[in-house]
Amino acid sequence: MRLMERDFLILRNIGRFRLMTGKHIKELSGFEGVTACNRRLKILVDNKFIKRRKILYGFPYLYTLTHKSRMLLNLNKREERIRLDLLRHDILVIDVLIFLMKQKKIKLEDITTEKELHQSDGFSTRTHKPDFSVSLVERVEKTERTEKKKIAVEIELSLKALERLRKNVRDNFMNYDSQLWYIEFSSPKLFKTLQGLKTEYPNIQILNIEDINRRKEVSNE
Repeated sequence: MRLMERDFLILRNIGRFRLMTGKHIKELSGFEGVTACNRRLKILVDNKFIKRRKILYGFPYLYTLTHKSRMLLNLNKREERIRLDLLRHDILVIDVLIFLMKQKKIKLEDITTEKELHQSDGFSTRTHKPDFSVSLVERVEKTERTEKKKIAVEIELSLKALERLRKNVRDNFMNYDSQLWYIEFSSPKLFKTLQGLKTEYPNIQILNIEDINRRKEVSNE
């Protein structure tokens, strides 16, 4: 087959996030309809550019890169390992990213994934990175001037040890203009802990990831 520009976009996006669902690919690759997206994905699967995998019951099919595509894109030739304990988190990361792109009119090129943030460190000691970061150009209030801001985005589904959570918040505070924490408000302990850290690190915004899930359910009806 002859790879089209959109095919390369699909492969690059999957490489950036390690795995994606068909809906993620549709949203981030500019397909107008599900049928056209699925048809193209089947061609890429049949020609061994991507893998289509069913990992868990209740989860959608996942698409990952094959060795052929990793070599084509000059990526690490080692196959990405899918961790079942992080699967829901990894899917929600892309859900939140797509939500923010639509809400704040963010372009995909303004987003840096956790994988890319770690790659930028090279061979130095591995440090905490947010799930993804966003670069935004905002107009300064009451002026004609604009300024670039960096935002850290975290999707947190479990209550970590206080010191570990504090370290992650502190790292984000030092390196980003603001940090968005998407959590489940049905977990009051995590909400309370982050609220407490907000007094030390005031650039935190705590948001309810369940609101995004509800909007997804409405759009799928």
